[in-house]
Amino acid sequence: MFGYVRPSQDLPEEERRRFGRAYCGLCHVLGKRYGTAARFILNYDFTFLAILLSEREEGPVHYGRCAAHPVHGRDRLESTEALVLAADESVIMAYWQARDGVEDHDWFHGLKYRGASAVLEGAYRKAAKARPAFDASTRRQLMALAELERANCPSMDRAADTFAVLLQGAAQAVDEPVRRRVLEQMLYHLGRWVYLVDAADDLKKDAAAGIYNPVALRYGLAKGIWTEEARESFAATLDHSIHMMATAFELWDFGVWTPVLKTTLYAGLFRVGKAVLEGTFRGGGENKREAQEKHT
Repeated sequence: MFGYVRPSQDLPEEERRRFGRAYCGLCHVLGKRYGTAARFILNYDFTFLAILLSEREEGPVHYGRCAAHPVHGRDRLESTEALVLAADESVIMAYWQARDGVEDHDWFHGLKYRGASAVLEGAYRKAAKARPAFDASTRRQLMALAELERANCPSMDRAADTFAVLLQGAAQAVDEPVRRRVLEQMLYHLGRWVYLVDAADDLKKDAAAGIYNPVALRYGLAKGIWTEEARESFAATLDHSIHMMATAFELWDFGVWTPVLKTTLYAGLFRVGKAVLEGTFRGGGENKREAQEKHT
């Protein structure tokens, strides 16, 4: 996905370490199943997905070194069904997002997307074979989204809903009916939030390049510049998606993962949304901070 879903900086140290173990565990499973190149798709969003799919207990922890930490090793979760599922689905989403990037850009500006999809081609084929239903639903939703983009659809809700349904599909492999329903609701509204935040983050870039942006169309924004009224209305839309995620979250016991998930839903997402609306998320140190956290 896009790297917007991250826990609050106020997370207690033990919970930060627990999140780090999940992050490193997912990285290890990606590398083991799909090779070193697949590790580069790892981000906070996919780690959040892995945690959502995990059982209530953390599971066995392994200490070891890797290419990213050759001197000082790291604790990581041992492979679990949830990590394998998250790895498979992460590869599928990353591949199709790269292919979508190829379609959205001209030959020159699409080179990096062509390169990414080529590198992931083998991993994608393996993941699609393991998760054919999720691959089919992901492809279907991205095709629908591409149709909306080609039609320059002014409906922000239709575009966001299409991506939301895509992410909702990540819960389809969960067997327990009640848990699956809770995860579907959380992932649906998370997908909607991620799509809208990403569109808001790209307002000026898309305006300069003449690329479809449903947020700009919805609010009639010239050159990707917010009006105060539009900003307030959009912030309320983002907040509604978070509230809907939180409502579903309260219906299930997530065990040891509860603090990490709670701080993400009740603090992390609001902080990221605020930074995006203020125009400081990309240029204000958020990405630098994430890079630093990955190596501490």
